[in-house]
Amino acid sequence: MKTRIPSTPLKVKVFADGAEKAKMLELYNNPLVAGFTTNPTLMRQAGVKDYEAFAKDVLLTITDRPISFEVFSDDFEDMQRQALKIAGWGSNVYVKIPITNTRGESAAPLIRSLVDRGVKLNVTAIFSLPQIDSTVAALKGTPHSYVSVFAGRIADAGIDPIPYIKYAVVACEAARGMEVIWASPREVLNVVQADNVGCHIITITPDLLKKISGLGKDLDVFSLETVKMFYSDGEAAGFKL
Repeated sequence: MKTRIPSTPLKVKVFADGAEKAKMLELYNNPLVAGFTTNPTLMRQAGVKDYEAFAKDVLLTITDRPISFEVFSDDFEDMQRQALKIAGWGSNVYVKIPITNTRGESAAPLIRSLVDRGVKLNVTAIFSLPQIDSTVAALKGTPHSYVSVFAGRIADAGIDPIPYIKYAVVACEAARGMEVIWASPREVLNVVQADNVGCHIITITPDLLKKISGLGKDLDVFSLETVKMFYSDGEAAGFKL
């Protein structure tokens, strides 16, 4: 009897997570990719030296899909200055605001101020139910914004992230104007989990995106492919016993 993973069209939208220009432009041609997210850590890893120049260069091509750029100040007044500047780069730009600064102070008042100015936001680094509540309350009346729950890192703490995602989805749909992002996924299974709980969006790195083609693959075929890989690599290595 063959074992098969159910294969159904995904309802959850996929946002590509990264900051390598060539890879972002390549993924722009992938119909599965509905948007893009970046952050200062990814930019640093990609060797970006000029934040604004990089963003504006990418935006010359990515003009019709949402893309998020994050502020990098730790002072709320300066965060607002940066946010207003970033928001002016394009109509498809979302400004990422961390839910707290490095002192653990809530960014909710800043979020509220930016919503009142019509800025589209991506509130990031959300890990707890109180943070979800404060984010949703601060975003009420938003033209459209994202609530990024770091499900992968919640799971890294040994905690099931699915109740947090479900909670966020219910809260955001009740408030309207907001979509939940399943952030920091660790495996393709997370895409299925996000889809099953009605999460609106999941961010995926280019490496993880490559694995999506395995969704619904026959597990017996997958097993045989794996055995062939082991055999081929053993032959290529010239191992002897």
